Amino acid sequence: MTENNEVKRPTYTLAIAIEFLGTHYHGWQRQREVLGVQQALETAISTVANEPVEVIAAGRTDSSVHASNMIAHFVTHAYRPTHNWLRGVNSLLPDDIALRWVQPMPADFHARFAAIARRYRYITLNQTQRPAILNHQVTHIYEPLDLKAMQLAAADIVGTHDFSSYRAAACQSNQPVRHISHANLFTHGPFIVFDIQADGFLHHMVRNLMGTLYAIGRHELEPADFLNILAKKDRTIAPPTASGDGLYFINAYYPEHFQTLLPNAPLTPIWLNLPD
Repeated sequence: MTENNEVKRPTYTLAIAIEFLGTHYHGWQRQREVLGVQQALETAISTVANEPVEVIAAGRTDSSVHASNMIAHFVTHAYRPTHNWLRGVNSLLPDDIALRWVQPMPADFHARFAAIARRYRYITLNQTQRPAILNHQVTHIYEPLDLKAMQLAAADIVGTHDFSSYRAAACQSNQPVRHISHANLFTHGPFIVFDIQADGFLHHMVRNLMGTLYAIGRHELEPADFLNILAKKDRTIAPPTASGDGLYFINAYYPEHFQTLLPNAPLTPIWLNLPD
């Protein structure tokens, strides 16, 4: 019998899907002086596990950005039935964070490094009057936007590009090239939805793309300027960053042997009632 029996204890890898409103959080990542979503989750999960737990997410959202289906995972020595994890953790979380599901996974599953694609939706409420109930859950633009011009521009970025012009100065990524598999822009009632999927995203990338799309929708720029700015590889020539209020992380995708194990949850935000 070894002195350290802890080594022989089994470990369990659990995938989770998280829904949260980011309005009162300084992004996903745990930080020392301000509250991140990761810290709140780790506190709740560690309580149920009765041991320290680290939660690793598929992506890192910015301050005020939301998630409706953020995929993450944690590893623990604690065994609990999945419904006990779900109910126990949700009972300890603040009202603006909730687990949608919990799923046991193989030990080699990693929510961040195994992800092959990530998907966001940016929601704009395009109407004269400002919202009350959806305040901070959408970006409100009161003047009419030229949807066709914005759609032409959005279609141009599908494919592999250097997104230096659309990443924050503080971005820590080693390289700016990303592959966009789709960039769809459409209306849903008074909402304009920008649905974009890529192998990865740079810091502020979606918000910076949206800021330029707004400028095109207002006829401050032409649709062709979207790619012209991209080609310059210079963030300083692009329009301002759009608000984080309208941005939602909606899913991450994995190789088939992992993806088939994960529950199929409706893509959200649920209140928008969009098809997947």
